[in-house]
Amino acid sequence: MLRPKKVGTLPVEGSDEQKQTNEIGMAIPLLQTCHIEGKDITGDALLTQRAIARHVVEQGAHYHFTVKGNQPALERDIALLFQTRGAPDFVEDAVCDHGRIETRRIWCSTALNDYLDFPHAGQVFLVERESIDKNTSVLRLETALGITSRTPQEASPKRVLAVNRGHWSIESVHYIIDWNYDEDRSQIRTGFGPENITRLRRFAVGILKSFQKPAQSIAEMMRKLAFNTRLVFDYLRMTQNSITRSCAH
Repeated sequence: MLRPKKVGTLPVEGSDEQKQTNEIGMAIPLLQTCHIEGKDITGDALLTQRAIARHVVEQGAHYHFTVKGNQPALERDIALLFQTRGAPDFVEDAVCDHGRIETRRIWCSTALNDYLDFPHAGQVFLVERESIDKNTSVLRLETALGITSRTPQEASPKRVLAVNRGHWSIESVHYIIDWNYDEDRSQIRTGFGPENITRLRRFAVGILKSFQKPAQSIAEMMRKLAFNTRLVFDYLRMTQNSITRSCAH
């Protein structure tokens, strides 16, 4: 089923499409309600905007942004810089959920600091993530570009990678919930409704993740449950079948 384009997809800076984007317009007013001094403010490519970067630094904080096609010149310059990269500045190996072995590599540079048309650039970076499925031996390789206001003296490659990983661990949860529940366009807006429904959705996703099999998506699990509600009660340990299965383990 085709879904209409959501508010919050990647617009080109300065276009009419960007003006319709809620996230960009609400970012600075939202930050003004928070005490962010000394903090690292992370954002996906949508929020990689000069005004937001400038505001973050003026409040005594640091930004850590992903760079993609909505900032074409910035993306092109950083990608060109790392096109012929040498050995990574830091490498991290990890065993992840669902039978994956993941290696993360990062390259950082200050070579573009005085060249880029982006405020308070401290360093740019490229993160490469290589994952191998232990069950299927399928190899996946992903790269991401970014920019941060923290200089190498303030943030080592290890620290930059840790901030990047922390951001995407949160972003992945938001993505799952938004994609499966279309949360960004929810019409529940009064009282404690938005908070309550968000908690329920996260609770549901948490339960599904605890039963998730390798290579099985949350969307696939939700479709299966829609046609077999008995499984819902099994997941919640509310049936004799689930109790017996739990005792067997």
